[in-house]
Amino acid sequence: MPLVFIGPMAAGKSKIGRRVARGLGVPFIDTDQRIVAQHGPIEQIFTRDGEERFRQIEREVVADALREQAVVSLGGGAVLDVDTQAELAGASVVYVTVSAAAVAERLAGTDRPLVAGDGVAAWERIFTARRPIYERLATLTIDSSRTPMMRLVDHVVAWHKEEQR
Repeated sequence: MPLVFIGPMAAGKSKIGRRVARGLGVPFIDTDQRIVAQHGPIEQIFTRDGEERFRQIEREVVADALREQAVVSLGGGAVLDVDTQAELAGASVVYVTVSAAAVAERLAGTDRPLVAGDGVAAWERIFTARRPIYERLATLTIDSSRTPMMRLVDHVVAWHKEEQR
């Protein structure tokens, strides 16, 4: 512990992570939710203070979460921070990947600031840029594009239990 979920926005990190935490009997932490609880909506932080300030806040919240015995879901861009990358180097990290086609439905009607106005095209640019970091940090990679959620959850729980032996 912690068991950390990384990957692009709308990949399903929080949905899968929450169920994995339940399966392992440990707390679940969504760092984006912690940011919202402490600082207000992410969109407002971006608008009011800019992305650089958001990343500073995110770094602090992530550092705190990684010290807890929990399943932790990071925001898609949290891995951009070199200190976060260093902390994840020895951790159990699940990279949740997803296809652009699958994510298009998930992004419909959202107000995520990094894809506002450009939707899936912006998502693809961001994902392409971050993919090498996700891949380098990953201990396990799963694809949420078409695999049923509970099959992914069962796989991660079994994998993590085996890793702990």
